[in-house]
Amino acid sequence: MPRRKTLQDRLEQRIVRKKDDVFLTREFMDLGGEDQVLRALRTLVREGRLVRLGYGVYGRAMTSRLSGEPILYNANGFTGAARQALDKLGVDWEPGTAERAYNEGRSTQIPVNPVVKVRDRFSRKLSYNGTELTLER
Repeated sequence: MPRRKTLQDRLEQRIVRKKDDVFLTREFMDLGGEDQVLRALRTLVREGRLVRLGYGVYGRAMTSRLSGEPILYNANGFTGAARQALDKLGVDWEPGTAERAYNEGRSTQIPVNPVVKVRDRFSRKLSYNGTELTLER
């Protein structure tokens, strides 16, 4: 008799199948109860397969070749992952003023810190490895 798949197995399968690099807790609620899903996500974070970015927001992880620690897997880094999370959360956002000035050629300073301008109410903190997403109003 084949072994029945655990919640964690089904969660991992769904993560592998999805093309996104950012996941919300509510995307997995159809697999089980809230406590069970949160416990399975915590286990995946502990195992280094996911990285926690904020409350209910997780990012795909990969193992660093240098340190062996799990790092965020996103082509655009934390900024791209945070923007993808904002899109999934349904927050209306646009690039920050410094990034807009650089893109329009009004400034030669390249913005380093992730900053977005939000039009809606949004109070979650998104951070990774000591870098926090800054919100402009």
